[in-house]
Amino acid sequence: MKQLSGDLQAHLEQGLTTLCYCWRLSLANGARLGFTDHDEALTFDGTTFEAQAGFSATEIESSLGLSIDNLEATGALSSLRISEDALQAGDFDGAEIEIWKVNWQDVSQRVLERKGHLGEVSYGQGAFKAELRGLAHQLNQKRGRLYAFGCDAALGDARCKVNLAGFTATGHVTVIDDSRLEVSGISAFADDWFTRGTIQIGIRKLDVKRHRAPDRIELWQQPKFAINVGDEMLLVAGCDKQLSTCTAKFGNAINFRGFPHMPGNDFVAAVAAQSDPNNDGGKRS
Repeated sequence: MKQLSGDLQAHLEQGLTTLCYCWRLSLANGARLGFTDHDEALTFDGTTFEAQAGFSATEIESSLGLSIDNLEATGALSSLRISEDALQAGDFDGAEIEIWKVNWQDVSQRVLERKGHLGEVSYGQGAFKAELRGLAHQLNQKRGRLYAFGCDAALGDARCKVNLAGFTATGHVTVIDDSRLEVSGISAFADDWFTRGTIQIGIRKLDVKRHRAPDRIELWQQPKFAINVGDEMLLVAGCDKQLSTCTAKFGNAINFRGFPHMPGNDFVAAVAAQSDPNNDGGKRS
């Protein structure tokens, strides 16, 4: 059961209320966006909640137990902070969302009604629809480690411990051809140095499918946001998660997080050689 402040409880008991909804989105890039269905902007907790942004939500369906609450947010692409380009580029994927009920006459009187993450986002014809997933959704995700030959750490994270400063480069786009780019400033790197790595343009990251020296970068798919000739990008070396690469390319075998000596299917399927009981090694009694 939610705990209401005494002031908010008293306001609700009046019968005539001045309530509205506020939504706060925390994006993966660190940005925090606020929206409200009130006709004027509101501010609390360091966030300004934009009014008349065309943002609304369906009725919340809740149930006991660990089943996932059902809710959708819909809106028009009328806010400058929610654009088709940003949705297409995936800026809102997995964003954390908070839904507050607020007394717009006194924003200190408020209660957090729901908290979760954005799921599937669709858009078109000047509007968008986003699925909101409750915290119980996290229980459907895989947790823990799997035994595998390859490393399961992300390059440069706390488990990998590689200092990425020594494995990055800065380049500029010179040619754009769908999912293929030519980039100046990377001619010193050998073939495949950036294969399976990433490029970052502004706040957006893309995965590299293949790197061909001296300057060709191929992406897994055509970018969903505009890339222009002259754009600066940060390129991070790629890792194929194999022990040999970890050793030769990064000098980091001590932190390798895979199991390269684990028996494989060939070992399991192997048939043990049967010894011949009549073979005494040439000995005679």
